[in-house]
Amino acid sequence: MWVIVGLGNPGAEYAQTRHNIGFMVVETVARRWSIGLREIGRVLRLGSGHIDGHPVRLAEPYAFMNRSGEALAQLDLAADDALMVIYDDLDLPPGQLRVRPHGSSAGHRGVSSIVERFGPGFARVRVGIGRPPDGWDVVEYVLAPLSPAELSEITASVERASDAVECVVVDGTAVAMNRFNGRPVATTE
Repeated sequence: MWVIVGLGNPGAEYAQTRHNIGFMVVETVARRWSIGLREIGRVLRLGSGHIDGHPVRLAEPYAFMNRSGEALAQLDLAADDALMVIYDDLDLPPGQLRVRPHGSSAGHRGVSSIVERFGPGFARVRVGIGRPPDGWDVVEYVLAPLSPAELSEITASVERASDAVECVVVDGTAVAMNRFNGRPVATTE
């Protein structure tokens, strides 16, 4: 069974920030497949259901980003469970995705925390947010509330990342990598 984890920070003040893209994706997948998320203790939201007939668990660690691994330690992972983590990536341009079967943390503190707890052998869906403009601190950039225009752009990325998550579950990581890695296809009206 896939255990799909979206990374973010708890609290309303972080809900519409770049750093909460992982939560946004999990909540989109939950909505699409009618999977209810409920709080488990104080540091985890969890839901179980199916994506196109495949059993999944969705999780949001409600500890702050750099303690995501500690929160996920409360999951009772079976030996055959596969972990997938969705998170924001400064090194990818906005709108670009990168699906990988495993890898390093590349300095992402939430991913580092999970690697410390579970090792590096889990799938990732990285959602590009780009680098901050000149003069912006990285922390300020990832935690700043999004403008309406930025929120519209992020929403498109979240929808596409949700499609990628579903593709990993249904068709596998290799198919999702071929289909979603790189720039999104521009649409013309």
